[in-house]
Amino acid sequence: METILTCQDVEQLPSPAKLARELPSGDKSRETILQARKEIGEIISGIDHRLLLIVGPCSIHDPQAALDYAYRLNKLKEKFKDRLCIIMRVYLEKPRSSVGWKGFINDPYMNDSCDLEEGIRQARILLLSITSMGMATGMEFLDPLITHYISDLSSWGAIGARTSESQIHREMVSGLPMPVGFKNSTEGTVESAINSIIAAEKPHSFLSINKEGRVCIQRSEGNQYCHLILRGGKNGPNYYAPILRSVHTRLLQHELNSSIIVDCSHMNSAKHFQNQINVWRECLKNRSGGLPICGLMVESNIGEGNQEISDQPLRYGVSVTDGCLGWDDTEKMITETYQLLS
Repeated sequence: METILTCQDVEQLPSPAKLARELPSGDKSRETILQARKEIGEIISGIDHRLLLIVGPCSIHDPQAALDYAYRLNKLKEKFKDRLCIIMRVYLEKPRSSVGWKGFINDPYMNDSCDLEEGIRQARILLLSITSMGMATGMEFLDPLITHYISDLSSWGAIGARTSESQIHREMVSGLPMPVGFKNSTEGTVESAINSIIAAEKPHSFLSINKEGRVCIQRSEGNQYCHLILRGGKNGPNYYAPILRSVHTRLLQHELNSSIIVDCSHMNSAKHFQNQINVWRECLKNRSGGLPICGLMVESNIGEGNQEISDQPLRYGVSVTDGCLGWDDTEKMITETYQLLS
């Protein structure tokens, strides 16, 4: 008799609404989130001419270190807010090319226990703590179901290079109440990201879950604040002026938001974290030359570099995924940027 493979275990999670009732956002968090969504939308639209900076760890693994980082970054945000709009990169899911640690939500204890319920709960607690201090957050939306648990605490979102062609993610973004960027493909081409922006701007009807966790038909109105993120590709970086001009022209031809965010890490830095500083400075030069760079992303942590999860004990404030700039270089780079924009 033929064996039928079945799921070995099914574990029920609390609904997004139940968890939000247990861990609700306070007035300060809601004010932080909504104000940042408005400001980022105006930057993407070209109304606000400040430079958007999305700065923070490659991925979160230690909530205490993340709060420490948020406190430091928030001081810079307040100090430089007349020329810069700074939000913290709080990436709680980790896309993998094959296998590996899937991020804080999926495996908060980094021991393959995969306590997803605890990961979601701890993620909300962390996001509430960060936003309640006045620091807005941005994150990659990877699993559409997880999005229902945390998107209310985010001011900006990204769809990664591996999912930019996904119809499910395009539909999801069309219903998110915040600006969302689509990254170019891992190959380096921008066609899929441009098609995603076109699609996500339109209304959609699609299967989803509601706040009570029930399967439903969601009908979206379309997201008018979608934009392009350039992160380089297998053919090399794509933040140089000729490429920016070409991409800008294509966005205008499609009547899309023509403002571009450059991710200074990944293939733009050839996966060497120190190179992010050179990419950052080149982008500032291109922006001052009139090219439509509205924002920059950088992977940064308290300590520079990275470490393996198997390294014990783990060094405080050092990434367990991609290498990151340390805090001293980050603070210096942001201060230098503010002075250049005077």
